[in-house]
Amino acid sequence: MDFESNNWVWEGMYYYPRLFGGIMLTAALLGLSTSYFGGISVPTLLYPFPYLSIFYKKKHEKKRIRVYMDGCFDLMHYGHANALRQAKALGDELVVGVVSDEEIIATKGPPVLCMEERLALVSGLKWVDEVISSAPYAITEDFMNRLFNEYKIDYIIHGDDPCLLPDGTDAYALAKKAGRYKQIKRTEGVSSTDIVGRILSASKSGDSPQDCSNSTPVGKADDIKNKFGAEKQAKGGQISHFLPTSRRIVQFSNGKGPAPNSRVVYIDGAFDLFHAGHVEILRSARQHGDFLLVGIYPDQTVSELRGHQYPLMNLYERSLGVLACRYVDEVIIGAPWEVTQDMITTFNISLVVHGTVSESNSSTEGGQDPYAVPKSMGIFQVVESPKDITTSSVAQRIIANHEIYVKRNTKKAASEKKYYAERKYVSGD
Repeated sequence: MDFESNNWVWEGMYYYPRLFGGIMLTAALLGLSTSYFGGISVPTLLYPFPYLSIFYKKKHEKKRIRVYMDGCFDLMHYGHANALRQAKALGDELVVGVVSDEEIIATKGPPVLCMEERLALVSGLKWVDEVISSAPYAITEDFMNRLFNEYKIDYIIHGDDPCLLPDGTDAYALAKKAGRYKQIKRTEGVSSTDIVGRILSASKSGDSPQDCSNSTPVGKADDIKNKFGAEKQAKGGQISHFLPTSRRIVQFSNGKGPAPNSRVVYIDGAFDLFHAGHVEILRSARQHGDFLLVGIYPDQTVSELRGHQYPLMNLYERSLGVLACRYVDEVIIGAPWEVTQDMITTFNISLVVHGTVSESNSSTEGGQDPYAVPKSMGIFQVVESPKDITTSSVAQRIIANHEIYVKRNTKKAASEKKYYAERKYVSGD
């Protein structure tokens, strides 16, 4: 082991005087000069006393910084994922607290997703190291001390948007007072309130997302595109304000391609309103190889297959949601509906998989099978979907409680409008 200087000796004498006193006494008894402690080379001194390396390690071993961020993570989207990505960048290990169903009901109203689904989504993110279930909505002094002592948390993280308790006080006041609070930049252009608004908007005039067993057949793309645009304008539909950048995509990407001998598994779909069912099928798909490539359909294809009210999230929003998943290695943004021979060769695909639960049966409509080529090559496999949740079923939960969510969204929309009106530029993301 190389040492930069003998300063560690003096530090050792300062912090461990008894031990060094014994060492010098031993040296005197052996007839050695104490000048050895200042002049002899460190490796020579360590030979008779190898345990002295603890002084060097104590000084130079870097402590791993553990950071904590909490949230409801209901209708989880790329904004949540980006917040957790930023939080992870402030430390070495990210611990995430997921607020319980009961506390969400008491403070915000009923969540769309249950605790199990929200835990699956948070645990499935590539930046998350540990999850605390049923975390409190407000960080009390007792819970903060538990974070510091039991979970060894160094800093508590939250976005630059205010988080107020029902009594109007700051939910993170205690962490700020303790000097253990750090702030990140909110991801603009999306929120759970915004997504609920999109679903409620699509539900007007009988346009609610339905089961796609009656999906529009392939081959009517132009008619659907025109109809969708006209109807969305007519009903004042919720428009995404997300501004995609290449930098954001790079931040979410792994940045690594498959190794020459990797077994590349391919799975495709819309992956609209990314949910626990998506996480679980991607986990299952990844287990069939060592590199998971995910094809994400363009908006027009999704509209053709599932109806003009889809997709709820645009292509780039959906791509970021998939890229954030820890089981995904790479995505094809705007993948073709049909898996071709050229595509299989280009990406060196070893296996094409498809889940048993999907939004639509349109893969066999009109006699056209998008998986005909991989089937003929013997590289197609149906994978059992661990969960039966779909984008439509999530949307139906909101529509079934229409009045509750309209009321809640009206209040939330007002607070978000105020935030955007008063916000200032926050550097770093």
